[in-house]
Amino acid sequence: MSTQQRPKVDNSKMITRLLVTVVAMFAFGFALVPLYEKFCEITGFNGRTSNTAAAVSEGSLIDTSRLVTVEFHTRVNRGLPWQFESEVRRMQVHPGETKTVNFTAINRTGRNMTGQALPSVAPGEAAPYLLKTECFCFQNQPLAAGDTAVMPMQFYLDPDIPNHIRTLTLSYMMYDMTEAAAQGRVVVDTSE
Repeated sequence: MSTQQRPKVDNSKMITRLLVTVVAMFAFGFALVPLYEKFCEITGFNGRTSNTAAAVSEGSLIDTSRLVTVEFHTRVNRGLPWQFESEVRRMQVHPGETKTVNFTAINRTGRNMTGQALPSVAPGEAAPYLLKTECFCFQNQPLAAGDTAVMPMQFYLDPDIPNHIRTLTLSYMMYDMTEAAAQGRVVVDTSE
């Protein structure tokens, strides 16, 4: 009789181990998202840029010996009936030189809405070197029905940007955050 009970005991231990493994894997999956986001923010991996203002570069040296082309791309997420674009598509920048680019958003609806622009940089290696001192992407952008907003973004390229980076692309995707803003939820955490 002891030989018949032994497989039941071994099976229950195996089931317990498998359940613990599944729970641990599930918990790791949830923890991976915020860890990955923090990793991308710190390293600039995947083109992520910081959501906080950088210090103004007034005291830094401007490297006039080279130019980097900065391209600006804008997109609107599906479901947000806004027009969103930059005043220029590209500009030449000396590393260390502060530049300002205006972006325009037009609410083409008959209701008040709130948008949020999320940036990314390509190549991802360039993201830590693009330093924004002022940006509309740091906060939600409420826009009344039919209104237009001109939103500045001031930036400079860190003079330590690698020499092989001659062109970088700053892309903004505008998302509809009307419902989240109405509920008082934080959309982009700029407290870090």
